[in-house]
Amino acid sequence: MDSLRQEKVQKFEEFVDRRLKPDLVHAIAERDKIFDQQKIFSDLRKNIENLEKNSVTSLRTLVNLGSEVYMQAEVPDTQRIFVDVGLGFHVEFTWSEALKFISLREEKLERCNFGLDHQHRSIGEVKDQRSVVKTCALVRMCLSTRQQKSDPSGRGPFN
Repeated sequence: MDSLRQEKVQKFEEFVDRRLKPDLVHAIAERDKIFDQQKIFSDLRKNIENLEKNSVTSLRTLVNLGSEVYMQAEVPDTQRIFVDVGLGFHVEFTWSEALKFISLREEKLERCNFGLDHQHRSIGEVKDQRSVVKTCALVRMCLSTRQQKSDPSGRGPFN
């Protein structure tokens, strides 16, 4: 009987390692992607609003060329900006057009919040299932130890 219980616990632990851990890693990665996108659009909105508020017409900046190599750049006219719209495409927008686009993307990300909430629940469920398995293993060890101390013949109330 003990070997049957031990086999069931081992199968469940294999299930945790094979299925639940990868699900947890995937859910966390998806959640982080959405958070990153929200931060990027929030930062872009703030930068455009600062440009408008301060009436900036030209700008000196550093541009990342890749591999953390930067170059100074001068922007003679800041009234139009290029925004990455996805799939490697950039669109030239005025500030107001860019703000409208950002609003649309933020709305889309808000709709993704349902999925994000679902991912949070998934992460919680996976963690709960893992803790249940650990608790069951701990209870099994305690019962096994207690049974061996109280009845050296190996027969106890659960056998």
